[in-house]
Amino acid sequence: MSANTIALNQTMNHFDDHTSLWLFGYGSLIYKADFPYLERKPARIHHWARRFWQGSHDHRGTPQQPGRVVTLVEAPGAVCEGMAYQITPEEFAHLDFREKNGYLRTLTEIEFRDGSQAQGVVYVANRDNAAFLGAASELEIAQHIARCEGPSGNNRDYLLQLAQALRQLDEQDEHVFTIERHLLALTPPGREEDV
Repeated sequence: MSANTIALNQTMNHFDDHTSLWLFGYGSLIYKADFPYLERKPARIHHWARRFWQGSHDHRGTPQQPGRVVTLVEAPGAVCEGMAYQITPEEFAHLDFREKNGYLRTLTEIEFRDGSQAQGVVYVANRDNAAFLGAASELEIAQHIARCEGPSGNNRDYLLQLAQALRQLDEQDEHVFTIERHLLALTPPGREEDV
């Protein structure tokens, strides 16, 4: 599958007749909502795990040196904490472009902290997209992140902002936090130029 998923996402018409729907964010969508929304609140989805296995050719890296960003992988019993946004279907034009590098809209059941649930959408980059980098050790991922930069900034900032956002949600994501620890050991504050 091509890394550019805009056309594929535009074929999903599940919510076209809705006045609003819920979008679940688990990566940069937690801390960077560059779209209008009606409501925002912490939420979770079940049976998915957040992993730095997706390549970023367009935001945190380049086609020659893709960065690493998060996607979701199926994991029975897992819980992924994030942020849910109530949006109108018109926002898909912007979101499909933002998430165009391998991510597909996927239906999911979103659970809010009060126990209520709603069907919504999450963008997932599956392993069959051309930008998928796959599994690696947390140290290898940190080394990869340390040397990447793209039009949206350096890959390091993406990781650090995500880790901070997860802490604000009281989420304990050992995959993300272990990569963060390795990255900080590789590039202590003020020493990024040595990488």
